[in-house]
Amino acid sequence: MAHPFHLAINVTDLGEARAFYGGLLGGIEGRSTETWVDFDFFGHQLSLHLGTPFATQATGKVGDHMVPMPHFGVVLPLDIWRGVAERLTAAAVDFVLPPSVRFEGQPGEQWTMFFRDPSGNPVELKGFADMTTVFAA
Repeated sequence: MAHPFHLAINVTDLGEARAFYGGLLGGIEGRSTETWVDFDFFGHQLSLHLGTPFATQATGKVGDHMVPMPHFGVVLPLDIWRGVAERLTAAAVDFVLPPSVRFEGQPGEQWTMFFRDPSGNPVELKGFADMTTVFAA
């Protein structure tokens, strides 16, 4: 990846955030202070700051589902996505949209899941069997 993305969001508890993004999702912790912590989040820089998380509403229509907007996430190779889905399922994470496939047999076929972090921030992880089809129309 040539250009990692940087995203800074608010969380309500850094300890919970560390356990979730580091322990459960496998992010690698970087710099931190008493009020924020950085993670290598699948090759991207995710900065979690103490504060009020952004407001969301289920206004994003995807197929038959309404998903929380705004949300963030990453696109992963399918084998990595499946491993994360297994960890989240084993941890009894409450999915907004459980792991499932979309656009099956079509350009852009993808696996997806939506869940919220302990502060309520919505996260989507997508998985692709062929990463060259991420932008397929």
